[in-house]
Amino acid sequence: MARISGVPGREAGPFLKLAYHFTRRQLARLAGRAPERMIEPLELFALVPGLMRGYGGLEQAAARLRGVPERLKILAELKAATLTHCEYCIDLGSQIARRAGLSDAQLLALPTYRQSALYTDDEKLVLDYAVAMSRTPVEVTDALFAELRRRFADAQLVELTFVIALENLRGRFNLALGVGAAGFSEGMVCAVPATPPPASRAGEGEGAAASPSPAARG
Repeated sequence: MARISGVPGREAGPFLKLAYHFTRRQLARLAGRAPERMIEPLELFALVPGLMRGYGGLEQAAARLRGVPERLKILAELKAATLTHCEYCIDLGSQIARRAGLSDAQLLALPTYRQSALYTDDEKLVLDYAVAMSRTPVEVTDALFAELRRRFADAQLVELTFVIALENLRGRFNLALGVGAAGFSEGMVCAVPATPPPASRAGEGEGAAASPSPAARG
């Protein structure tokens, strides 16, 4: 349960009820499940209506992006979630990834993706970018970005950068306010939270796995 209480549905006005309805429907479509606490982050944003509307606009814009293959974006977002250790994000992201065709073996191989034969070269490169962007400070090197530009158009790079940054926003917001796993992946395999190594190239030696959180265990 979060550290503060959001705006529950029974106290929501007409606009907020509509936002809750469409968010539940969208998440259920993506995950194939509708756990009770599925919109807890949105209920917290609803405490500041103007902020909720702005954040909702970002999410809507992200959902409409089609320049980068969906599987690559899903992998990048899930990797970022494992680096922030956001239980809600890992829980939801693992289920979305599963429904996009990732196997349990691929989910569990995320901490050691560089050494895994389960990912393509493009997938590994995108995962490198998610790792580098999710560090503090950001560690996107010129060499990494040059390799990305050889594989992707500039507009695709902006899209990929945006979805990784948005996932970091989600994760840090949820972690700070104590939002936990909602149950999207309950009873199933989840990606494992990972701790990035200090000051090394993205992907090299990355993947020292932390003890699985409840979300990681599904």
